[in-house]
Amino acid sequence: MEEKRDVITNECSSAGVKPIMVDLPYPKIQVKGKNMAYANLLSVDYCGSVSELSAITQYISNESSLSQEKCPMARTLLGIAMAEMMHLQKLGEMIALLGGNIDFVAKQQNGKKMMWTPAYLSLPTQPGQMIVANIDAERAAIHQYRMHIRAIQDPYIRAVLERIILDEEYHIMILKAIQG
Repeated sequence: MEEKRDVITNECSSAGVKPIMVDLPYPKIQVKGKNMAYANLLSVDYCGSVSELSAITQYISNESSLSQEKCPMARTLLGIAMAEMMHLQKLGEMIALLGGNIDFVAKQQNGKKMMWTPAYLSLPTQPGQMIVANIDAERAAIHQYRMHIRAIQDPYIRAVLERIILDEEYHIMILKAIQG
């Protein structure tokens, strides 16, 4: 005899969700030459406490939590996460071109190495608090990118970071709009 179980489904579909980003091309991914100092700076943007990996993970966690009750908000967060994935990929390409390794270890300027951890995330349970945490994370990313732009003299890297900042600023605008 078969046991009857309740089935819970999620009707919120991710079909058709596209990356939410500024409608401008990214500069070609290139660097002036090998430079471990620059690779290490970008490793912090790649997988540090304020990083694209942290952003992706935080947005996906939020999206999963919200998808049953707040589908439009969840789909928006997924679209932002997709843009953050593109940023991660571009940073990874530049790190490799600079001679660095993609190992999920952020190499700090003081020589300290920090492996990425979910402890870096801010994961409130209320939708409004999620949006505030995401806005705060986007602002922190912009601040960090600007610091790295000042420290990096390679115009090719600087151009990519400036383009990423445009997306992060756009994300803040979108997040404020869905905040209500």
